[in-house]
Amino acid sequence: MPPNPRPIPRFIADTTQEGIPHGRFAERLATAFREAVEAVEDLPEGAATPAEIDWFPERAWGGRIWVPCSANTASAEGKLELFGHVSYVQPPGGDPSDFQAKADFTDILAEDNPDWRIDLNDDVIGRWRGENGRAGAVTLVWGRPLLRGAVAASAELEAETVDQEEISQDRFTLIALDALEGYGDEIFMEVKLWSRRAQELAAESLYS
Repeated sequence: MPPNPRPIPRFIADTTQEGIPHGRFAERLATAFREAVEAVEDLPEGAATPAEIDWFPERAWGGRIWVPCSANTASAEGKLELFGHVSYVQPPGGDPSDFQAKADFTDILAEDNPDWRIDLNDDVIGRWRGENGRAGAVTLVWGRPLLRGAVAASAELEAETVDQEEISQDRFTLIALDALEGYGDEIFMEVKLWSRRAQELAAESLYS
């Protein structure tokens, strides 16, 4: 087999092991996320993290476990979605520690966009460097299908699958490279939804 002209890393993250957090551990994560929300400088007046936070399946990469989340809230400026993630370190057989959280908000909601087929959030959590200045953004992506029949989600770069995960409770989490540099034109991630019969149901760029 000849050398690969684009030797990028694929399937770089551990698949989910625990699924969607619940119980006391979810409360520990919620505490960290609420603190991050409170630290958002331009958060509209009246916005606060509600009691119910929607957690997404965890994924592990770079020595940390990443747990995305979102929550709808109200503010003086109208409805908002709070979103972000909590990450932590957990050595084999040890307890979670070094909790870190990041939060942001948006007033662009899925409920106001009936043409959407996937509701996506993303954040760059690292960087990959290849040969001769080639690079890419390690990106955490989480979302929900807004149509029926989706059982899996995948991350693709020019039709090449670089991560995939089953959809759990209408939620999924991906970690993959995005915005490749040094291969001519920049190459961006596309998220796709798949049916049980491996039929493509929807495709969405992070930049739509």
